[in-house]
Amino acid sequence: MDRFNAMRVFTRIVELGGFARAADSLQLPRASVTILIKQLEAHLGVQLLHRTTRQVSPTLDGAAYYQRCVRLLADLEETEAAFSLARHNPRGTLRVDMPAGIGRLIVIPALPEFSTRYPLIELEIGLNDRPVDLVREGVDCALRGGPALDESLVARPLAQLQQVTCASPGYLRQYGTPQSPDALEGHRVVEYFSSVSGKRYGLEFFFGDELRPVELPKQVAVNSADGYLAACEAGYGLVQTPYYHVARELQAGTLQEVLEAFPPPALPLTALYPPQRHLSTRVRVFIDWLVEVFARPGSHARRP
Repeated sequence: MDRFNAMRVFTRIVELGGFARAADSLQLPRASVTILIKQLEAHLGVQLLHRTTRQVSPTLDGAAYYQRCVRLLADLEETEAAFSLARHNPRGTLRVDMPAGIGRLIVIPALPEFSTRYPLIELEIGLNDRPVDLVREGVDCALRGGPALDESLVARPLAQLQQVTCASPGYLRQYGTPQSPDALEGHRVVEYFSSVSGKRYGLEFFFGDELRPVELPKQVAVNSADGYLAACEAGYGLVQTPYYHVARELQAGTLQEVLEAFPPPALPLTALYPPQRHLSTRVRVFIDWLVEVFARPGSHARRP
């Protein structure tokens, strides 16, 4: 039995909650995963996992063993990277998750540069507006807009995304172009809501040093960034969104910026990863590259 491989399989089962999902994640035959765990339990002389028809969960011994496996596997990866070519040319699969707009408009267009620099890293990129469970879903690194709320994850700031307030030309012909936030009476908003938390987002502006929401009636609420812009283009109301997401629409004239003198607050963009991945060379070089990308003028905001 390859004990390190067995430990790797065991940690994936715990993280994903099942043998089949772990096998698919590691691209191993399901029978091989089952045999490895049986051999590992026999070698240790303890039961590591509770198995039911619905789920798999660690026993008390399994939970303690999992924590040690995570540390040992991370140390092993770092040790091998420090004394091999992998330090300068890391290899393997890197699973990343990010908002669809950021991936489509910023990261993926620049990605050939990363692949040229690190040709042995294979990327699996999930494009989601919903937050994912990094550990349970086997994701190495995620990009998130807004405050980093999960304190169990390591957070590295990437950028402050410039935001703008927009409306469609048809909407502005019907409702007029507001000149200040105080002149928004009679206007409407497209509301964005989180499909996970249910939290709803309208418009907000700085009044002096105080950030305050502006309550407006709505007819449409959506839970995706692309749907949010589509509703705005259809004339359902005002929206606030990162500039990069509407740069093409503003240039094409399908959306128009309003209240330019009263910019919304910037949206923080953060890279998040589980603590046990902090020694991963693949994660480290990818996040370092993201820092470079978002530091470039015009990558996510108007060019100065």
